[in-house]
Amino acid sequence: MTASPRDPGLQPERTTLSWGRTLLALVVADLFIWRTWALSGAGVHVAGRFDYLGLCAAAALGSTVVVFVCVRVRSRQLRRSTDAAPAALMFSATAAVLALAASTVAAIALGT
Repeated sequence: MTASPRDPGLQPERTTLSWGRTLLALVVADLFIWRTWALSGAGVHVAGRFDYLGLCAAAALGSTVVVFVCVRVRSRQLRRSTDAAPAALMFSATAAVLALAASTVAAIALGT
């Protein structure tokens, strides 16, 4: 049995807008991590000390880029059809959001 296509009404537009709001929230979290890293003395190299906040900032940036790509791909898909999102896209977005959450928690713990 095949599933019927979803309603082509305003739902795709609302979905696209919610993805955009999610991306905006992630960018704000990303900026807070980068701010914490910058205020901690980023660029000051101490021999034998690894820059964990820099790692958090890099992970946050990578996660935000992955979510941005997922948002763009899903927005284009919703303009063409009302099919459900591919599982790989949703897995990528979920993994990126979880990685950003982990780097945010780590940056908060390391920044204090």
